[in-house]
Amino acid sequence: MGFEINPYAAFACQTKLDAFTADPESLRDQANRFLGFHTRNRARKPRSVPPPGFRTREAFYHPKILRKVLLSLDFIDEIRDPQARDLFRLAFAATMVSYSNYSYEPSLGRKAAVGRVAATEFPVEESIAARLLDMSTDICWFREQQGNRRPRRRVVLDSFFTAYRRVARDSVDLIVTSPPYLNNYHYNRNTRPQLYWLGLVESTRELKEIEQRNFGKFWQTVREQPNVELDPEIAEPEIMDTLNELRAKTPEKGVYGGRGWANYAATYFNDCLRFARGTHWCLRPGASALVVVGNSILQGIPVPTDRFLAQIAGAAGLETVAIHIPRSTRVGNSIINSEIRVGSAGRKNRLYEAVVELKKP
Repeated sequence: MGFEINPYAAFACQTKLDAFTADPESLRDQANRFLGFHTRNRARKPRSVPPPGFRTREAFYHPKILRKVLLSLDFIDEIRDPQARDLFRLAFAATMVSYSNYSYEPSLGRKAAVGRVAATEFPVEESIAARLLDMSTDICWFREQQGNRRPRRRVVLDSFFTAYRRVARDSVDLIVTSPPYLNNYHYNRNTRPQLYWLGLVESTRELKEIEQRNFGKFWQTVREQPNVELDPEIAEPEIMDTLNELRAKTPEKGVYGGRGWANYAATYFNDCLRFARGTHWCLRPGASALVVVGNSILQGIPVPTDRFLAQIAGAAGLETVAIHIPRSTRVGNSIINSEIRVGSAGRKNRLYEAVVELKKP
């Protein structure tokens, strides 16, 4: 059972979890029919149109590529089997940015802005079909591993903060999760193409509603608020000292200085407490939670998110069994507004990834 507030991520999860029930041979046949459809309709005017609410600075697709994309959507709309249709939609969503004028660097941005050449021609149909064939191979493998077992699975399109009570109290054997890192990576904005083109959202208002419910919010949404205070239950000296040091940085920059980032960090740690409380509710006594988090560097100040999470979990009644460091170095965008550059941080300011192992007594 999983919880996800992003409609695209929830759709992808549920489609993958249900995929083992699909007929892999039928999926391969559909992929071949899809290729034939494109061959037969090279001169056909597509019926599908781009989503009207989707706006980008530069055209998302070159006209030649856009035509292939719209033809692909025409074919997908005509698929009668709902499961096959969802697998096609997921294959399109997984490939759609690769043949656009945008790319992940790691955030979604124009290829031209990072010196990459935008595509003017691309075998869209072959890319989608190849992903479908990979899916059919995975389905065959999974069936061989599972035998006659039919796993029960469920994805809840809702925030764990409010939906965890859908789980019976003291009933969960294991939680494995990786909440957003303290790096202001905008998951919702970076899935805008998939959300709009799959018809999962139609307006920026819907995106903002998701954003407001996000774990940790985003710097842009809390930077102008009055000082965000830590929940008194987690006002640990080390966390407080870090926030105070951050808040005192570059006051002349106003919300763009340390104060805005301190609000962002305080909001994140308050949400860590909400997460820990929900985890405590779900876990049976003696059961564990494995939480993957990365540290961060805000305004040049190291923030040991893993250690802070362990302290916060303790306030919610959980014990920290261990903090594992599977990746002692990582490259990412967790260094925010700092003279320290990604990949050049010293040993004391190095980015790493941790697994915080928690247990309910």
